[in-house]
Amino acid sequence: MTPRPGTMRLACMFSSILLFGAAGLLLFISLQDPTELAPQQAPGIKFNIRPRQPHHDLPPGGSQDGDLKAPTERTTRDLSSGAPRGRSLPAPDQPQSPLQRGTRLRLRQRRRRLLIKKMPAAATIPANSSDMPFIRPGPGTLDGRWVSLHRSQQERKQVMQEACAKYRASSSRRAVTPRHVSRIFVEDRHRVLYCEVPKAGCSNWKRVLMVLAGLASSTADIQHNTVHYGSALKRLDTFDRQGILHRLSTYTKMLFVREPFERLVSAFRDKFEHPNSYYHPVFGKAILARYRANASREALRTGSGVRFPEFVQYLLDVHRPVGMDIHWDHVSRLCSPCLIDYDFVGKFESMEDDANFFLSLIRAPRNLTFPRFKDRHSQEARTTARIAHQYFAQLSALQRQRTYDFYYMDYLMFNYSKPFADLY
Repeated sequence: MTPRPGTMRLACMFSSILLFGAAGLLLFISLQDPTELAPQQAPGIKFNIRPRQPHHDLPPGGSQDGDLKAPTERTTRDLSSGAPRGRSLPAPDQPQSPLQRGTRLRLRQRRRRLLIKKMPAAATIPANSSDMPFIRPGPGTLDGRWVSLHRSQQERKQVMQEACAKYRASSSRRAVTPRHVSRIFVEDRHRVLYCEVPKAGCSNWKRVLMVLAGLASSTADIQHNTVHYGSALKRLDTFDRQGILHRLSTYTKMLFVREPFERLVSAFRDKFEHPNSYYHPVFGKAILARYRANASREALRTGSGVRFPEFVQYLLDVHRPVGMDIHWDHVSRLCSPCLIDYDFVGKFESMEDDANFFLSLIRAPRNLTFPRFKDRHSQEARTTARIAHQYFAQLSALQRQRTYDFYYMDYLMFNYSKPFADLY
């Protein structure tokens, strides 16, 4: 039986459609990046420590505008995990089409896979450490010393991020808000973000930032009140959402920390053993009223004469008569290091080396070094481990243990040893 012409035409058309569909599917598969066929882990923002030239092409900053949700979950991921990193947000003033972003993303993914495959196991950089190439500050510098400082940075970042991964896993579900960046100061010329940790060299660091910004010619010219009560330096939370995210993704972020017990004693000596028109009436009066039996009327009127054990009682009381203060708050609360990936972690105990190493990395002027002078009560000795031990000897073993527990995350994240042998 001879097939009808109409039936043959329908069969040919159907066959053609199938062939074109199969060819299109093959073409799509050949062009697709294999990594995009599987769910991707959201990498955190990576900020390399590298010298930066002064820049002036910044987006306008405005007032804060609520929670800062990044364009995707990637920008707010907890940076402590071992997921691959290396992605930065595009600057707000450089919009990119979806096609350009997709092409660049695929190129970076392929490049990263190739590098990982070719990298020798012994030379592999830990996932949580900075991948910054070592930069010599200048001719004549001792190579070994700066290599050692760079290695120390890698180790500090790794310890900090491992602690975050273990104890702060919930940070991966949080977004950066103005509260998280309220202690961060901005220096736009050298693209620096500094998180202020009181009693860890913050006054002198603000002086350095002011010199870097061109607001003063020398750190020695800047008075204490100008540093703390002036408005010369901007805080990151004063910028709008776009300005905050841009700076977090492109600037060098650093903080300096201090042994927690020494920092606490330093704050107590500064605020309660010297006349103070704020801490005595606000904190002193409340502490004396709550924790000193039979306090004199004069003590209750002025708030002066708080003793260290009374101060520690206040600190450990879950129902404090007056709130927390930045001078003895946890670094983990002040700077949110489990949410913000700091490029540089310095320590008060090695301030001179760490500070000048950092200044060399951002290509600060060669004549600018970290100041050594004591900002307040200059005739009084700095708080050392020995002095801190003398104060903590006034406490019971239980109070020392509870104070250590209070600062446990700071001890863990910044790799400080237990200050007393009986602590656990």
